[in-house]
Amino acid sequence: MPKAVVPEEKRRRRRPTRSGTVLSERLIVETALRLLREHGSAGLSARRLGLALDCDPSTLYRYFRGMDDLTLAIGDALIGQALAGWEPTGRWREDLRAIGLRIHAAYVAHPQAALLTANRVTGRSQELAADEVVLDVLRTAGFSLQDTVRVYHAFIDQTLAFAALDSASLTLPTASQRADEDKWHSTYARLPRASHPRIAEAAPLLAGRMVTSAYPTALEMLLDSAAGSLQASG
Repeated sequence: MPKAVVPEEKRRRRRPTRSGTVLSERLIVETALRLLREHGSAGLSARRLGLALDCDPSTLYRYFRGMDDLTLAIGDALIGQALAGWEPTGRWREDLRAIGLRIHAAYVAHPQAALLTANRVTGRSQELAADEVVLDVLRTAGFSLQDTVRVYHAFIDQTLAFAALDSASLTLPTASQRADEDKWHSTYARLPRASHPRIAEAAPLLAGRMVTSAYPTALEMLLDSAAGSLQASG
């Protein structure tokens, strides 16, 4: 027979750990984010979490069904951090820009966690709240239902894709980051015009731009496209 499902409130530990800490989902997620920051994805395990929280690793399963469930909670927490304190202005373009930049910033602030969660669908409260907000911004602006879903899809995927790309760069060893950035000066800037005329003429600009995130530019291009669609449909 299948095991009976234990309600969430009964799974939670009420007694303090050996060090006197009272566990909660929030504390476990915050500790997991710290471990990811300090040790990378290889450092996130029930054993390490138990040591960090001074509790038996099995206690964690009172709060999460497993490490994958914890991973989803981490992703949801990043989205919650992104939208904390955000208030709509009623101007759809400004609102979407702010939401996108906030989500991107929240993920790259925790690059190891971003690589684990940017491609996941959590189905949790913060993700649902963010999706509801984005869809409402678009519908309230006058986008058709089809265009709302189309823009929402591109907006969310673009934001998370850039978050993952930029986070991947941030998780490289410092020496590798510098070596990649130096390529724009040591290799691209020295190519002769005879063999690579377009790179040669663009090299000074490339050296300045390619070491920064293209997300703000891509976001504006997406918003331009969405505005054009809205204007054409009106």
